[in-house]
Amino acid sequence: MFVLRPYQTDAVNAVIQHFRKHPDPAVVVLPTGAGKSLVIAELARKARGRVLVLAHVKELVEQNHGKYESWGLTADIFAAGLDRKDAKAQVVFGSVQSVARNLTAFEPAAPAASSPVETASATGGFSLLIIDECHRVSLDDESQYHQVIDHLKIANPALKILGLTATPYRLGLGWIYRRHYHGMVRSQGERLFGDCVFELPLRFMVKNGYLTPPLLVDAPIVHYDFSQLVPRGNGLFSEADLNGELKRQQRVTPHIINQVLEYAKDRQGVMVFAATVEHAREIQGLLAAKAQHAALITGETPGPERDALIHGFKARDIKFLVNVSVLTTGFDAPHVDLIVMLRPTESVSLYQQIVGRGLRLSPGKTDCLVLDYAGNNFNLFAPEVGEPRPHAGTEPVQVPCPACGFANTFWGKTDEDGKVIEHYGRRCQGFFEDEEGAREECDYRFRAKICPGCGSENDIAARRCHECDQLLVDPDDKLKAALNLKDCMVIRAAGLTLAAGRGKQGERLEVTYHDEDGLTLMEYFSFHSPGARRLFQRAFVRHHWRAPGLEPEFTTLDSVLAAQAQFRHPDFVIARKSGRFWQVKEKIFDYDGRYRTANDLG
Repeated sequence: MFVLRPYQTDAVNAVIQHFRKHPDPAVVVLPTGAGKSLVIAELARKARGRVLVLAHVKELVEQNHGKYESWGLTADIFAAGLDRKDAKAQVVFGSVQSVARNLTAFEPAAPAASSPVETASATGGFSLLIIDECHRVSLDDESQYHQVIDHLKIANPALKILGLTATPYRLGLGWIYRRHYHGMVRSQGERLFGDCVFELPLRFMVKNGYLTPPLLVDAPIVHYDFSQLVPRGNGLFSEADLNGELKRQQRVTPHIINQVLEYAKDRQGVMVFAATVEHAREIQGLLAAKAQHAALITGETPGPERDALIHGFKARDIKFLVNVSVLTTGFDAPHVDLIVMLRPTESVSLYQQIVGRGLRLSPGKTDCLVLDYAGNNFNLFAPEVGEPRPHAGTEPVQVPCPACGFANTFWGKTDEDGKVIEHYGRRCQGFFEDEEGAREECDYRFRAKICPGCGSENDIAARRCHECDQLLVDPDDKLKAALNLKDCMVIRAAGLTLAAGRGKQGERLEVTYHDEDGLTLMEYFSFHSPGARRLFQRAFVRHHWRAPGLEPEFTTLDSVLAAQAQFRHPDFVIARKSGRFWQVKEKIFDYDGRYRTANDLG
């Protein structure tokens, strides 16, 4: 019988509290080695209805089932890889592949007799679906996960769905859920999971002695250069491309293995993650030539042989375990204290899963050395997820929302005093929840496209107004139309300058937009009255300030001129002839289209 750690109890309570108030699918984030299987066991034990626990590999199915039965309870297993297909108990642990291929076995029906406690609520449909390693669930409605979900919902439309993962993001998708319990919106788009209800940082686990500290060697003396390879949509590289690149760098691998052997002298267990099957065989051969017993496991390794090799590695009869894309999840060998990465990936999730293989506690183990020879360079404790980093000079900055006060985290820049001088946030990440549990996302937009019909603010990439559904004119269409008019001028802005001047009503700000070829257009803002200054604040500062939401209230022309460096120029300026002068009619910011901008040399 296991006793839950405090954070595991907190995770269980967070799930229960969430489903008491909300029907939305939820996510619990626990680092590798935090004991997800115990959290699953406790939730399954406490559930009042039938529970189905899905995993994508037989090792996880077996592990989760074993932890549940350690409570003195019984449950069924439905997994072809374990030679069991039983689905009549109140709690069933299954592989998603086997369940999806045998959905008729999961129809509402009375279970076989076992005990009154276990069968009392097992006569209907499932009330709770738990998905282990839930970051593997895609948005594809035809995927096996969605087939199972759709089938279970036929019997129980109120089915509760819970996902557990150490890495709550997918390459190309970003965060796999919409809202975080700290009050922030992570994703605006479609997601299966609505809420992250509990998250335990990896740093907490290491600091409090629950996991082994990782020691990352970022720049080994010798390494591969995969920078010329282009990844596919899933963040992986084609085997043919990898083999071609490895052949061009064939002298590197022997040097790497020699260095690995030096690092491995005082290590208990070594896992090597190779790029391809051909690469893995080369590595195994090099290790064998040095009288090292190394096992090789690939996707083609027969099941019995694979099980025997893993058993030998866990028993420490084998020190080196070389694999290709098969032991990144669902593999538990706590004595591993050296991770060797010889494969590139664009997936931060995969990177964290690989490193996680070496972070479990084990007697005599003080740390886990991580050697990355593929230049992956991910931050293990704070990976970049969501909006991609705009460029190398940016860092996460905190920007409070002027409307709701939520402290947003965006990519941005700070000055030497730590003050935010620029950020790239679009919309506030905050949301509100009333006493009845209804949620509403803050609709403040730091950068926006204004609807000409109703005046509502929309995302800068929106095609239709979210409020009135009016079609928003595409920037390319605006530019094309303006370029075809004789009384229109379009400049490709490369900068702007501010100067003080005087108009008929008194002092004014003179804004000059500079084209890359030397052409200029001018715009004027009066400063003679409070009303004129408020107009300037709305019409100019809101759109040009590099850190929207943090702009000051300008009351004097001198203060505007002093802050000149903080105003950004638009990508294009469109003006029309008015008498003898040109009048600015439109400015296009954050442009992403078929026309070249001043900063684009292509």
